[in-house]
Amino acid sequence: MLALAAGAWAAAQTRYNSGQTVAPVFEGWEKNADGSFTLVFGYMNRNYEEILDIPLGADNRFESGDADRGQPTVFYPRRQQFMFRVQVPADWGDRLLVWSLTSRGHTEKAHGSLKPFWQIDNDIYHQNRAGPGAWKAPNAGPTMTLVSPERQTAEVGAPVSLVARVVDDGLPAPPPPGQRQQRGGGGVALPSAAGRNPADPILMAPRRQNPVTQMIVRLDGDVRLGVIWVLHRRTGKGDVQFERQKVEVADGRAATTARFTAPGEYVLRGYADDGILLDYRDVLVTVH
Repeated sequence: MLALAAGAWAAAQTRYNSGQTVAPVFEGWEKNADGSFTLVFGYMNRNYEEILDIPLGADNRFESGDADRGQPTVFYPRRQQFMFRVQVPADWGDRLLVWSLTSRGHTEKAHGSLKPFWQIDNDIYHQNRAGPGAWKAPNAGPTMTLVSPERQTAEVGAPVSLVARVVDDGLPAPPPPGQRQQRGGGGVALPSAAGRNPADPILMAPRRQNPVTQMIVRLDGDVRLGVIWVLHRRTGKGDVQFERQKVEVADGRAATTARFTAPGEYVLRGYADDGILLDYRDVLVTVH
């Protein structure tokens, strides 16, 4: 019996760089000031390195109403939390919003509902993104708007400007000079669709004592407010290369550029991150 238990534990600890599936995740819901609700979703890519593409359609759809609710088609490795939001009306009631993903012939579903125990508040974001015992003063979160156009065209290899304006309440306060704020135990080298340097510490583990959970949307410990760009959707197999994928906000602005390796349509998503709360905007780029 002991040998069987040990074997099961070892199997559960096996790391797979590729070949595994993606599971959709319902993170919870938030109530909006106008009485409507926002349902928040993420996902778990069981691979430690492989990025999966699951196009919109039968393999990547919502089953309640519109099939396209803004979900990603590019899935980065491991656990990615709070990646997109879907607003539903005030009279949503006890209906379900179901996200269905099929990868490698295996279908999994996330069932979004307004059950009370799924409600998200700032404490939930603190617990998941800052770790237990973190600073919990009131935090309004950043607001992000685009300065550069939200629809752009470009040639292969030509730079596309990505400029955002970010307004924030200054909370949480930045760490004292020279004192690195530890979130999740340090940097984790993960691949990204940007073909970046593996030594770049953009991608961080989000929680202490949880090495199997990794988030691409993560500031490093020395930056309190920044914008992080990811490839949210694409047609074809072209890739994007960011001049800087993570950009610290200075004087209310964060700017970088992106270049593309092949023609197609790409949706780039910029996340404004104050270390706890997120806001995001999308840029659609048509590359010739």
